[in-house]
Amino acid sequence: MTDPKVRRSRVFLIFVALFFFAPLGASFYLYYSHSWHPVGHVNKGVLVDPPKPLPSVALPLFGSGQTNPKFLTHKWSFVITERDKCEADCERRLYDTRQVRIALDRDTDRVQRVFIANEDCCDLNALHESHPDLILVKYADAKPLLSLLPEAADGAQRIYLVDPLGNVMMFYPPETPPKDMLEDMKRLLQLSQIG
Repeated sequence: MTDPKVRRSRVFLIFVALFFFAPLGASFYLYYSHSWHPVGHVNKGVLVDPPKPLPSVALPLFGSGQTNPKFLTHKWSFVITERDKCEADCERRLYDTRQVRIALDRDTDRVQRVFIANEDCCDLNALHESHPDLILVKYADAKPLLSLLPEAADGAQRIYLVDPLGNVMMFYPPETPPKDMLEDMKRLLQLSQIG
């Protein structure tokens, strides 16, 4: 016969163990049985799932020269595409990404901006003056890159976010407020050990 005190202690110990481990076991079961996944997320942009690795390719720049084949690595990159004239919406996207980059303060150098456009998109001198940090790539020669950006080849007006490993991992539709992009970038730069 077991002493009633010992039996009570064992029952209490089992109860305490269940109290702590039952929620953990239930969450593992629900998550890994694919019957439930948390729906909350903190990102403001649209995730590309899975992220798409972009090729290492040297692309012609406006004027002369070309990019380093690995120009989309080692930094976070906003990639803005425009296959037509750069009018009000396009100018706003360029302005918004510039302001987001500036607002990153000491992390500004961890982010670059790439504009893929036709040579007749805009007044290039005015563009260089307003956006001296902008990497200007010729649209016609960027097909290997554009084919991997979701809907970019179809002329979608989005801002794509490329991680420092060269993967397109998120995009922002045209109506995205710049403060949403800024929140995402602050969070990513805080969590990122690379770029």
